[in-house]
Parts: sequence; C-alpha cells; structure tokens
Amino acid sequence: QVQLVESGGGLVQPGGSLTLSCAAAGNIHSIYSMGWYRQRLGNQRELVADITYQGITNYADFVKGRFTISREGRKTTVTLQMNSLKPEDTAVYFCNANSVEVLGGLHLQDVWGQGTQVAVPS
Repeated sequence: QVQLVESGGGLVQPGGSLTLSCAAAGNIHSIYSMGWYRQRLGNQRELVADITYQGITNYADFVKGRFTISREGRKTTVTLQMNSLKPEDTAVYFCNANSVEVLGGLHLQDVWGQGTQVAVPS
C-alpha cells in the first residue's frame, strides 16, 4: 500500500506565498514522477506542475514564474512553493505519484493524495 500525505494548504492574501508538501509512504522502490494538480470549484482537475525522478520539471502556463516544484529525500517527497498567489489559484490541490514501483514487484500507475485546500480571497 502506498499513501501520499499532503500538508501546507490554507488561507493566504493575494500576493502571498504558501508551500505545499507531499510525502509518499509505503514500501516504495521508485516513483517516476510526482506532481500537483488542482481542482477549482466547478472545474476539472488540472495539472499545476510535475517533476520526474531525474529532476525534469513541467509547469502549467498559469503558474510559470510563480510556482516552483522540487523533490527531496529519496525522491519520495515533493514540494510546491507558491508565490504571488492570486484569487484564481483558489482550489483543492492534489498530490500525485505516477508510475510507482512497490517492493515485491507491484506497479501502481497513479496514486493520489486526499487534497489540501488553498484559498486566496479576492
């Protein structure tokens, strides 16, 4: 069993910063990429940013220059530094682990966290 534990959401004023963290727990051998998605009210879930185990990053256009994603430790922890937050960044943010190899040979294509709320009032 692999679980993603998220932390760091909350309420922040426009222009402020928040840091989201996500740690993968379980008998993990490797994770190809980890990332953050968000779901705004009434909208579909969308990619915010992701990062491969080699450190290759990918950002949605709407966060380029404002958000930074990184992986730490044994590369089972991913952090999203969010700066210059806007009201339109208000959403539930979900951590994702893609292509997870579990000790013993199990392969999990996608694992999701429970989501953490980020609120930026207008």
